[in-house]
Amino acid sequence: MPTLLHLDASPRGDYSISRQLSAAAVAAWKDKHPGGKVIVRDLTKTKMTFVDLDWIMGAFSPPDQVTDDHKNALAISDTLIAELLEADEIVMGTPMYNFTIPAVVKAWIDHVVRAGKTFSYGSAGPEGLAKGRKMLVTVASGGSYDKASGMEAYNYETPYLRQILGFIGITDLTFVHAGGTMRVVQGQISAEDFLAPWLKQVRAAV
Repeated sequence: MPTLLHLDASPRGDYSISRQLSAAAVAAWKDKHPGGKVIVRDLTKTKMTFVDLDWIMGAFSPPDQVTDDHKNALAISDTLIAELLEADEIVMGTPMYNFTIPAVVKAWIDHVVRAGKTFSYGSAGPEGLAKGRKMLVTVASGGSYDKASGMEAYNYETPYLRQILGFIGITDLTFVHAGGTMRVVQGQISAEDFLAPWLKQVRAAV
C-alpha cells in the first residue's frame, strides 16, 4: 500500500497558504492512489523537544549504556523517523520565517537526521538511508524571492532543505514557493486568485 507522510508547520490554520497548498497536494495524491495511507504530522501540535545531552548520549552510546532517560529523550525522534521511513512520498507545507525554516521544522530535522537511522558513514563518506522517496515542499513567504524579484539570495530555506534532505538520501525534491503572500494580507489580491497558479503547480507536481 502506498504511503504518504503529510507534514505541516504553519500555526495559521485555515488562513495558511502553505497548508492550503499542501492539502491540495495530498488531495491530488489520494486521487492518484485510491486506498493509499496518509500519515498526518502537524509539527505545530507536536511536542517538539530540542536536542539535549540525554538525546546525544542516547543516540551515540553503546546499547548497553543507554539509560531510561536517554530512551525518553529519543522517543519523539524514534516516532518521527519511523513515520519518515514508512512513507513512499512526503508532502511538507511550511512558511518562511526570517528567510529560512520555522523552528518546528528545524526541530523535526534535528530529530530525523540521525546517525545509524537515516544516514551512515562508511569508507566512501556519508550515505543517506532514506533514499527512494519523493518529496514535495510547499513554501509560503510574505515577500517574493525568485530571480525576477532580485531577492533570490535572501532565500536560505530552499537551499538548506535541499541540502539536508539530500544528506539523508531524499534527492527527488520539488519546491513550490508561493512568494508574495503579503499582497493577500494587504488586500491587493484575493486569496483565491493568489492561490490559483500555485495550486496548478502543486497538482502538476504530484
